[in-house]
Amino acid sequence: MAFEDYKNKDAIVLVYTGDSKGKTSASLGLMVRALGNRWKVAYIQFIKHWGVGEHVFIRDIMPIYKDQLYFYKGGKGFFNAGGLSAEFVSEEQHRQAALETYQEALQLASSGDYDLVICDEINNAVHDGLLTKKQLQALLEGHSPNTSLCLTGRNFPTDLLKYVDIATDMKKIKHHFDDKFLAKKGIDF
Repeated sequence: MAFEDYKNKDAIVLVYTGDSKGKTSASLGLMVRALGNRWKVAYIQFIKHWGVGEHVFIRDIMPIYKDQLYFYKGGKGFFNAGGLSAEFVSEEQHRQAALETYQEALQLASSGDYDLVICDEINNAVHDGLLTKKQLQALLEGHSPNTSLCLTGRNFPTDLLKYVDIATDMKKIKHHFDDKFLAKKGIDF
């Protein structure tokens, strides 16, 4: 096939999933690439409520990119994750935070005002039952035809792959957490 036989797409749907590290990092790299191309980007973060490196970085670059970059931090922390679960947060509070974050993502993705909307950890929210698979499908079907969409998190539903252009499964080969080491600031968060 010759180069001239290939076509352009107005918007791409990407998924970064799997049981290993790198999903959020990949979405941040995508954000950097999009901003470097002068795209308007919305970065919507589910789950992560505590201070992580990307929050500081995004806060620090927002004045540079002004209206080109929008950041929304939703979620109440880990849900149903044993000893890592957020303390003193009810299931209803987790559900409400996930729903509010989802509504923000859906509104921005369907508005046509953004070139790229990244929904970090949305797959976890669906897998944990804080959002439904139908809601995720509505986001996949309802985003603007001119807005690319990136979804991250473990356990992306395989039956929704038909809505996706690029899917990457981050496969764990080895992770220090399995040897009872906590996540490392600057590396894992």
